[in-house]
Amino acid sequence: MTKTETLPIKDSSDVVFVRQRVRVWATEMKLSLVDQTKLVTAASELGRNTLEHGGGGQLEISEVVNGLRKGIKLTFSDKGPGIPDIKLALTDGYTSRQGMGLGLGGSKRLMNEFEIQSAPGEGTTVTVIRWK
Repeated sequence: MTKTETLPIKDSSDVVFVRQRVRVWATEMKLSLVDQTKLVTAASELGRNTLEHGGGGQLEISEVVNGLRKGIKLTFSDKGPGIPDIKLALTDGYTSRQGMGLGLGGSKRLMNEFEIQSAPGEGTTVTVIRWK
């Protein structure tokens, strides 16, 4: 049975808690300090996106196993307005707000696997995996 934890993302204190829980998971799985930092940084960006662009949602953290490899999977989901142009949203420098525009693209580069599903009016789900 794989371990799973679901966390709400309803306000900025939840984004802080998401960071803390992801760090605990990364530490317990004995990820290197560099991989922990990459995972927590991506979780922070994606958690903030879930709150600011999706109007809040949730994070599901789970352990994944593929043969001898183990990793941590983060699935951020919201029921917000969705992303009309995913390719554009992944472009560095693109921002729909006042940010630096590194959130989605930067998160993608920090992770080993990155998948985004979104449709206007239906919300967004971003799933990322960091392998040990």
